[in-house]
Amino acid sequence: MKEVEILEKGGIILYPTDTIWGLGCEATQPLAIKRIIELKGRDETKNLLLLVKDIEMLSQYVEYIPDPALELIQTTENPLTIIYPKAKNLPIEFLSNNKSIGIRIANHPYCQELISKLNKPLVSTSANISGEPSPKDFDSIDIRIKEGVDHIADRIYDTSNKNTSSRIVLIKEDGSIVNIR
Repeated sequence: MKEVEILEKGGIILYPTDTIWGLGCEATQPLAIKRIIELKGRDETKNLLLLVKDIEMLSQYVEYIPDPALELIQTTENPLTIIYPKAKNLPIEFLSNNKSIGIRIANHPYCQELISKLNKPLVSTSANISGEPSPKDFDSIDIRIKEGVDHIADRIYDTSNKNTSSRIVLIKEDGSIVNIR
């Protein structure tokens, strides 16, 4: 996959996910993360999401996975983003002030293949300019976004795009769960 080489060199891509089209980069590349923030015109204090391929990869980037989170991951069929209290092995630019991180195990075939070949997580954020609505489909993505990336995934991969947001839950330090969205 050409995208893997682009990501390894610090590039950013536009790609379909199991929710909406996203902007992404390899999650351990601070300069690429900064490029995404600048392209979106996003407030630097807002968190970005991380996509991983499985529980094993997830465990490399959070201090612990509480049992309630494991149960949710294993039983939830729709996209699920979990905010974990303590991230690890990620650039500080990627973390909130309290070191928490939102992570989703990608269910989209393109994302799964890309993350597997890259063998690192992807940053993922909606493919829109900050303050504007998330794109309903590829055609509604702002031209500034399309022109600002290093690669656009082939639209044939868009088969699973549900054009919906993921459920978001917060895992508190004590392991309890709070529904955010």
